[in-house]
Amino acid sequence: MIAQKNLITLFLFLIIFTSSATFLDNSIEPKSLNLHKEQTLSHFRFYWQEKFSGPKATSIEIVSPVPKYNTTAKFGSIRAIDIALTIGPNMSSKVVGRAQGVYVSASETEIDLLMIENIVFYEGRYHGSSITAMGRNPIFSKVVRELDVVGGSGHFRFAKGYAELRTISSDPKTLDTAVQYDVYVYHY
Repeated sequence: MIAQKNLITLFLFLIIFTSSATFLDNSIEPKSLNLHKEQTLSHFRFYWQEKFSGPKATSIEIVSPVPKYNTTAKFGSIRAIDIALTIGPNMSSKVVGRAQGVYVSASETEIDLLMIENIVFYEGRYHGSSITAMGRNPIFSKVVRELDVVGGSGHFRFAKGYAELRTISSDPKTLDTAVQYDVYVYHY
């Protein structure tokens, strides 16, 4: 009897959920969201300035690797980031935005990161808008690394594209790193 009541409850829930999902699947006019027919392809170049050292570190470990996997790759570690994006390769260059998010060490054998970040712009026409990027970043790869642009906010709603990453410098003692980002993004 109890199993039958649970089955009926589940059945009713599925009917309600399915009808709600169908109700929400209405098409809308792109103009109602201020979307133009044509998309713009933009290219942005900026420099990621990650600081591991000092009182103003921009990358902090929030989950340490499990001792079983305590390898040089730090498999399983998670870092939160709030990294300055500058107009030039030097840390003293003008800050034009921030990269905010997390990355996870996703390999047991090499430093291969799963990155999820919002690229938030502080300057110019795109002030307050952001681009969301994610993907695999094998940081010691000899080829250019790529992240997928999967969306954004403000001027970058419905954005798609990719970001190319090239390490410009890395201090072996502090691990502070500068990475050139070339972001190619379609947006309205």
